[in-house]
Amino acid sequence: MKIKPLPSSLSFLCALLLGSLTPVHGADPLNVVLIVADDLGAHDLNTHGSDLHETPHLDGFAASGIEFTSAYAAAPICTPTRASIMTGKNPARLRMTIWSEHALRGPKLGKPMIPAESEGNLPLEEITLAEHFKAAGYHTFHVGKWHLGEARSFPEVHGFDVNIAGHHWGAPATFFAPYKGEVYNEMRYTPDLHGWKEGEYLPDRLTTEAINLMENAGDTPFFLNLCFFVPHVPIDGKPAYVDDFAARIGPDNRHRNPGYAAMVKSLDDGVGRILAWLKKSGKDQNTIVVFVSDNGGVTGEWEGETVTDNTPLRSGKGTLYEGGVRIPWFMQIPGINTPHKVDTPVTTTDLLSTLLDLTEVDHPDQSASDGTSLKPLLYQKEFNQGKPRSLVFHYPHYYRGTTPVSALRKGDLKLLQYYDPDGLRFELYDLAKDPTESHDLSAQRGKIVQDMSSELTSSLWEMSANFPSRNPDYPVEDQ
Repeated sequence: MKIKPLPSSLSFLCALLLGSLTPVHGADPLNVVLIVADDLGAHDLNTHGSDLHETPHLDGFAASGIEFTSAYAAAPICTPTRASIMTGKNPARLRMTIWSEHALRGPKLGKPMIPAESEGNLPLEEITLAEHFKAAGYHTFHVGKWHLGEARSFPEVHGFDVNIAGHHWGAPATFFAPYKGEVYNEMRYTPDLHGWKEGEYLPDRLTTEAINLMENAGDTPFFLNLCFFVPHVPIDGKPAYVDDFAARIGPDNRHRNPGYAAMVKSLDDGVGRILAWLKKSGKDQNTIVVFVSDNGGVTGEWEGETVTDNTPLRSGKGTLYEGGVRIPWFMQIPGINTPHKVDTPVTTTDLLSTLLDLTEVDHPDQSASDGTSLKPLLYQKEFNQGKPRSLVFHYPHYYRGTTPVSALRKGDLKLLQYYDPDGLRFELYDLAKDPTESHDLSAQRGKIVQDMSSELTSSLWEMSANFPSRNPDYPVEDQ
């Protein structure tokens, strides 16, 4: 466990400023529990059609709360999405567009395009969700994956009173105690998990730590940021769960990885324990609970086995096709007792404004946010004056054979804008008629492509986004 040290002068001034602008809460302020899964695909849940995975607690959460059926991660990769959650800003504006370790190493060359440079540390000047809540008198707890930079940018520097297991790595070497070993050709460990027992499993331990923090919060409102490392690789499930799922897989199963299924079940177990504790303690009556994933599921292989399958969505993590950015998103909010689904497209960039709005914590400069409060949607009221939203995505990098790309979703239309040495290349899809992104309309709808590309590029320039550039040293074949 790490207790926040004396903040930097900048953070301290920010806290003073926020505190002076934040109204005093009423007698019963709302707690917030934000649960973030790692690489969980939109169709990895039983309720969303998985033919293998067991997710009774998440299924129940979705059925009893509010489900966003067109929910998007702000990026197809973990670090940028997590930055969007903490700041309410588009990753392009933050210039955090690839995972932290990769950004700190610098872009790889040897491709037709030189990938855009990316910031590897969440800038200290950014006022995070935790800092907003802390200035309003909340306890602020981070448990689990952080992945937003080196030690100078760890959770305790960005407004969290307590940081358990948050570090710069994107994945542990192993999910079993003592939580250290070699992965990706380097030694890794998960800090702050002292007193572990033989055979202890990381999702179970993180859940226990989170419950302990909530129990010890007393009557002070709290913001818990619980970020599970599962079901991110390495595929490392509980043996009993793995064996059980392996015995169920038949020739027609779409989901076929028993280790991944075991990790999804452990994630579901953890969510179930959190919800059960809230109900038993009575805290469910004044606690907002949010569940999201940081990007789509991985469709590549780990140790020779396909990790997951996002069907009917196209592709997966690292791409801006729907399988890479569509995510599960559920909420439970005290006072909203009628379950319902929301089909308006939303993005993780909306979380900061939404949670501050729901808790009545002041957000003094909403113009600094790229997100929008979803409170009207939660209460089934008109949103955005009935106009279609424009969602901007920017992934100016390569990932397992992909090409640097940006995207714009506006209404039912989605434009993909690829950056090639010879210029821009486009794909256009009507998601209402073609949710699998199988029929490219760009050749037939040139004017729409032109207009959407202009809007997308203007938005990225306004954000001061970094772009890829042509690689002059890339070998060119003789014509």
